[in-house]
Amino acid sequence: MIDYSPLWDTLKERGITQYYLLKNGIDNKTLDSLKKNKNITMLTLEKLCTIIGCTPNDVVRFIKE
Repeated sequence: MIDYSPLWDTLKERGITQYYLLKNGIDNKTLDSLKKNKNITMLTLEKLCTIIGCTPNDVVRFIKE
């Protein structure tokens, strides 16, 4: 299972808001997918990491079901 809870922790630690993500190329649909732990593309993951200045481990983790 894909879990994006590390993303929300990373954003909080760095003082980055969802509004900031929206203004920097992440759209509402993508934010909604992240909130619901749905799939995103690798390109989106790369974009998130670039905007936030982090690694994929700071955005997503995999949990065995």
